[in-house]
Amino acid sequence: MTQSQSSSSSSSSHYDVIVVGLGALGAATLYQLSQRGARVLGIDQFSPPHDQGSSHGDSRITRLAVGEGDEYVPFVQRSHAIWRELEARTGKPLMTTTGGLILAPRDRVAEHHGKSDFVRRTIACAERFGIAHEVLDAAGIRARFPQFHLQGDEIGYYEHDAGFVRPEDAIGAQLAVARASGAQTLTGERVQAVEPIGNGDTVRVRTGSASFTADRVVVAAGAWLPAFLGAQARADWQADFSVHRQVMHWFDTGSATADFAPGRFPIFIWMFGDGPEDYMYGFPSSDPSQPALKVATEQYVAATTPDTIDRTVSAEETAAMYRDRVAGRFPQIGGRALKARACMYTVTPDRRFVIDALDSLPRVLIASACSGHGFKHSAGLGEAIADHVLDRPSELDLRPFARQRLLEKAPA
Repeated sequence: MTQSQSSSSSSSSHYDVIVVGLGALGAATLYQLSQRGARVLGIDQFSPPHDQGSSHGDSRITRLAVGEGDEYVPFVQRSHAIWRELEARTGKPLMTTTGGLILAPRDRVAEHHGKSDFVRRTIACAERFGIAHEVLDAAGIRARFPQFHLQGDEIGYYEHDAGFVRPEDAIGAQLAVARASGAQTLTGERVQAVEPIGNGDTVRVRTGSASFTADRVVVAAGAWLPAFLGAQARADWQADFSVHRQVMHWFDTGSATADFAPGRFPIFIWMFGDGPEDYMYGFPSSDPSQPALKVATEQYVAATTPDTIDRTVSAEETAAMYRDRVAGRFPQIGGRALKARACMYTVTPDRRFVIDALDSLPRVLIASACSGHGFKHSAGLGEAIADHVLDRPSELDLRPFARQRLLEKAPA
C-alpha cells in the first residue's frame, strides 16, 4: 500500500507495529521501525508534513542543555546525530547551528516550562553533561549580540551547538526514508478505534474505510490525543492532557537583515519577569527569500481543541506581540509582519512527556512529546520507542515519562 493507494484492498493486513499520527514523534518512530526491519504502517488523517498540528512553522529550537530536566538530554543529543545522519542520506539541510542564548533578569525567578530560575538550571545541566557554553552578563551579551536591547541586569547562557531544526523537512525526510525502507503509510484517513482482539495479544486499528491488525500500536496523535482517549472511554487519561493555541509571528528585518541572519544572530529564549508568560523566544531568519525575525510566546490559560482552534491570527494579535515584546527589545525591527501562524501545544500538568502503555490496552503505547518542548527530542524519542515496542535494548531511558508520576501527584 502506497501513500495514495486505497486502504480497502489491505483490510486484512497485519503489521508488527502500527503508528497512529505522523507528526514529529510519529514520523520519527515510523522511520526508526523501518530501519529495524519491522513490518510497519503509519496512519495520519492529513498528508504530513502539514500545518494542522504542532510541527509546522519553518523552525523549531534545539538546545543540548535542557533546563526542563536532565532526563531529556540524551534524547536531544541523539536527535542531533540522527538529523545529521538523515541530512547525509537525503541531501536536505534539516538542522542549522546558530548558537543559542537563554537570558533573564539576574535576580528574578524567571520561570519557563514550569521550572523556576530556568537560566541557572540550564547552566547547571550544561556543567553536568559537559556541554560547551558560556555564562554572560549584560555587557557580555551586548558585546556579542548588540541586536538585543537589554535592561542591564541580565544573566545569559550561551550554547555553541544550539540552533534550529526545520520541522516540515525533518518530518518529510523521515517519512521518505521510511517508505523507501519498506514502511507503508495511509494518509487522509482518521483512526476511529483501537481495540484488542481475542486475549489481547493482537490489536485492531479501524479507520473510516479499513481495518488493520498489529502486534503493537503507537499512538502519537498530538493534539488529537485527548479526543482519542475520550473515544476509548479513558476519561482518567484524557484529563492528563490539555491543548492550547499558540501563535508565531514573522517580522520583516528590513535593512537589518544581515544582523539577524544565521551566524550573526542566535536562537533565543528571553524571560523578562517571573510569570510563565513573561517571555518570548525567537530565531534568526531561516528563509533567505523572505528574511524575518520569527518570535513567539506561550499561553496556558485558554484551552482549545483541534476542531475548535482559531487558526487565523488577527492583525491585533500581531500588533500586540510587536508592541508588548518586540519593539522595546529589538530596536532594528519594525512592525511590518510578513506572516503569522497558529499551532497547538498539548500540555500535561507538570509540563513533561507521557510515554506509557494504555492501562486497558497494554500493547498500545501512548506517546506524547508535549508541553512545548518536544520537537528537539523527537528523533531520539522515536528511536527509543521503536526499540521499546520491538522489545530491544536501548541506552535511552523512557521510564521518566511513565504516567504514574501524575497519579502520585493527583489530589486525594
